[in-house]
Amino acid sequence: MKFSIPVGALAVALAAGTAYAQQPTHPAEHKDTAKSTAAKAAGDQKFVMEAAKGGMAEVELGKLAADKASSSDVKKFGQRMVDDHGKANDELKTLAQNKNITLPTAVDAQDKATIDRLSKLSGDAFDRAYMQAMLKDHRKDVSEFRAESKSGKDPDVKAWASKTLPTLEEHLKMAQDANKAVGTSGTAAKKPTSTKGRR
Repeated sequence: MKFSIPVGALAVALAAGTAYAQQPTHPAEHKDTAKSTAAKAAGDQKFVMEAAKGGMAEVELGKLAADKASSSDVKKFGQRMVDDHGKANDELKTLAQNKNITLPTAVDAQDKATIDRLSKLSGDAFDRAYMQAMLKDHRKDVSEFRAESKSGKDPDVKAWASKTLPTLEEHLKMAQDANKAVGTSGTAAKKPTSTKGRR
């Protein structure tokens, strides 16, 4: 009997020691979760910043197209970019203020270079170059907004992306149509495409 108490006490002490030894993994797991949450929040913030830069560029390029385009389709498309992206930019500014995110106030160097390049063009050359740029931009935009609307972590940013996505998808369709109308590789390439579309 004398030995059973110390052995029992030893078993309890060992069990407690084992449990205590396992405890330090929990704070580390908690740190990993905190890091993961911070990384996800940073992803949402990056999305907001990129959307703001892209939106400003779309408005500037749209103004250029509304002024310089020779095709009425391209002019209309440019004006639509000014209107829709201007509205989306205003919504994004409000969202960013609520999240304490400071948005850029000017287009970035890459977009500025595109604006400068297009501003030197005129007529059909401008129309083709502008629509090619819009097609590329809107493919990228739709992909990024779709990803954010599905897997964004900030519910407000995710909701804004979801709300804006259908407009961007419409812009992409308009860009595809206008791109065909101005013919990126001449009228010969345009005719077979339109014939196939009618069948």
